[in-house]
This record gives sequence, C-alpha cells and structure tokens, in this order.
Amino acid sequence: MRLLAAMLAFALSTVAFAQNQLNMSPGATDIGTDIYDLHMLILWICIIIGLLVFGVMFYSIIFHRHDKGYKPSHFHEHTGVEIAWTVVPFLILIGMAVPATSTLLDIYDTEDAEIDILITGYQWKWKYEYLDSEGENISFFSNLATAQEEIYNTVEKESDYLLDVDEAMVIPENTKVRLLVTANDVIHSWWVPEISVKRDAIPGFINEAWTKVPNQGIYRGQCTELCGAYHGFMPIEVHVVSQEEYDAWKASKKGA
Repeated sequence: MRLLAAMLAFALSTVAFAQNQLNMSPGATDIGTDIYDLHMLILWICIIIGLLVFGVMFYSIIFHRHDKGYKPSHFHEHTGVEIAWTVVPFLILIGMAVPATSTLLDIYDTEDAEIDILITGYQWKWKYEYLDSEGENISFFSNLATAQEEIYNTVEKESDYLLDVDEAMVIPENTKVRLLVTANDVIHSWWVPEISVKRDAIPGFINEAWTKVPNQGIYRGQCTELCGAYHGFMPIEVHVVSQEEYDAWKASKKGA
C-alpha cells in the first residue's frame, strides 16, 4: 500500500505533469501556433463525435434493454438515414480539410526567404552552410559538447545534458530562413520542436523547410531518425539573435 501511495503521489505531482506533457506545444513561431490550433480543432471534433456516438450507444444499452421489454426495431433502406450518414461525415471532413490544407500550404511555402542554410547530417554531427548570393559561404560542423565524464557518470550531469553543441546555428529574429536538409551517409532527421521544423535528411535528396522565429533565445532539438550507434549524440542548437548580432557573427565567421 505504501508503494502504491508513493506512486500515486508522484503521478499527481506538478513535476510529473511537467515531465509527462500530454498535449503538444504551440512552439515559438506563428506556423507553430497554426499547427497547434489545427491540432486542437481536430481533437475537439473527434472528442465531440466520440461523446455523441458513445453517448447514444450507452443510452441505448442502459435504457432500452431487453429485460425492460423493449423490442429491437427492424428497418432498412431508410432514405433519410442514408443521406444523413453520407452528408454529415462529408461536411465534417470538409471542415477539417480546409484549415489543414491551408496550414500545409503555409508549412511548405519556402518562397521569399532571406537566408538559405544547407544542413547536412553526418554520423554523428551536423554541418551548416550559409549560402551567400555572392558565393562567400559560411560553413562549419556542429558537434556534441557534453563532456565524456558526464556521459560515463564520473561527474554530475549539467542541465542541458546531451543537448549542448560546440557551435550552434545562428539566425536573426523575425527573418524567414529557408532550410535545405540532406545527409552525407545515412538517413538522419533535423528536428527542433519549438521552431516547428522537422525534416528527414536523406543522402542524395534535399528536403526544404523554413522558419521565422519572432523572439530571441536558444532553441534545442535532436536527430529523430535512428542513424547508428551514436544517434543520441547529435543534438541541434539554434541561437536566434538580433539582426545586429547576426551581422557581427557573420562578419566574424567570414573573417575566420
């Protein structure tokens, strides 16, 4: 009983709720908010349909039982019913398809981007190449920065264990950035949930994505495709800075 009580107390604690979030997060971008709103719309539609269907079913089971003397109705080829169960689902699907299509079109609209970044997955690191129209490209690798001592439990782990990198991708705030994602060896997947980007990195193919982050900050992600023995050791770190800071960073990288 004590063990059961302890498990129940843990499950109901605020820490447990924070670590086991059931719903998705809207993220930090406008497209992330659109995806979240679409998710909630379809979720509520499904909940309402489920409540109606199961409500009618349980009402019939409880209040129209055989032991109460009710006899089942026998009918077929009822025109009104057939029209209803054809039209109503059609309208529901249209109600979901219109906002879903609009959101998908926005997700894949990479036009008018101000910055192009080629992201290449390697075993087990990322390469970022800023494609300059003048041909002065910036290129660098981003590797895991977590100390080996933390990995092998010889020192205490930091708060960003397995999420820190030695060199992060840097982008300016409120700027549309096109991301061209590919791989050099096996399939990887570049995923940063807060900026609403997840694209598979496939050798020989280039997948497009885009982001426009309105707020400065550090956004973290990971490879989400099982790509080998050290799959869990290739994190992603995106620094969103002001335009002035970005220009200074870019100038320093070109100088180096």
